[in-house]
Amino acid sequence: MELKKGAPDFVIFLTVLLLLSIGIVMVFSSSQYAAFYQYQDSFYFLRRQFFNALVGIGAMIFVMKVNYQKLKGLAKPALIVSFVLLAILLIDGIGIERKGSVRWLGAGPLQFQPSELIKVTMVMYMAAFMSEKQHLMQSFTKGFLPPLGIMGAACALIMFQPDLGTALALAGTTFVMLWCAGARKTHMTLLAVAGIALILAAIVLEPYRMERLMAFWDPWKDAQDTGFQTVQSLLAIGSGGFAGVGLGASRAKTFYLPERHTDFIFSILSEELGFIGGAIVIILFLLFVWRGLKVAVSFPDSFGSLLAIGVTSMVGIQAIINLGVVTGSLPVTGITLPFISYGGSSLLFSLAGIGLLLNVSRYAGLDR
Repeated sequence: MELKKGAPDFVIFLTVLLLLSIGIVMVFSSSQYAAFYQYQDSFYFLRRQFFNALVGIGAMIFVMKVNYQKLKGLAKPALIVSFVLLAILLIDGIGIERKGSVRWLGAGPLQFQPSELIKVTMVMYMAAFMSEKQHLMQSFTKGFLPPLGIMGAACALIMFQPDLGTALALAGTTFVMLWCAGARKTHMTLLAVAGIALILAAIVLEPYRMERLMAFWDPWKDAQDTGFQTVQSLLAIGSGGFAGVGLGASRAKTFYLPERHTDFIFSILSEELGFIGGAIVIILFLLFVWRGLKVAVSFPDSFGSLLAIGVTSMVGIQAIINLGVVTGSLPVTGITLPFISYGGSSLLFSLAGIGLLLNVSRYAGLDR
């Protein structure tokens, strides 16, 4: 079927640019003290994030302009490359270790996380597979099990790093895509039960995850140790009140709150910009999800529809996990807030994923 190409969806494009702009401002505000202390340069993280944003926007535009029909053919080889890169991390001495996790490949300033790449390539592959096998999606062995096995293998490799947050985001995205592709409710229920059991096992088998779970139930019980991160995050958010203490005036970022410009940047944003600033960011994410789902529903073929659902759910689920962690609604797990948090790999591949969504939106025929 020949699809008529139009302009990319302006609402998605504008929403992402607004989130990205807020992110750049907040990365500078939240990191300036740490940057000066570590590098004697208050602008260190700002410059790197600005460069990351430019590279990410370039990737987004490039992916957006790739011929739509070629995306399906590129999905499988791209996923294979992602698996190879994840497997390489298991070889001693090759991956780069930070804070007990081996998640990075590269050298010097040229480093990236294969787990961020596979989130995008997994969406591409799942959309291609499920659209081709849509008539078999209610079959457990022929339609449901193959994507489940591939997702499980990717999550297992990610857990070896270890990185529970990314594994949860990847599994959640696949779950949504399976549901939308027409998998049986009984199969989805079994998957949900098995997923919860595996998550509990992953927590119980790792003492530090068990400590995080206990701290989640009552972070104030051990506010100086296991509950420290959550307590400091809640204090920062609470200090912001309705209108915030003012941009740049955060106290939590002066070494009270760890991971202030990465996983917990929303805490600093809420402290400085208050309920108003936090609500604006959440509304922008909700607007993005709504528009992404509208593109998916409007798309005339299943591949494009599932691709839009995959990218939209990938960003939405990651945002939900991050916001749940910083507000004490979920146990602490390391995952960034899309487009807002500092991080080259996360920003680059998130924007590349948006390129896929914008590519699909050009053929969706929405009223603009």
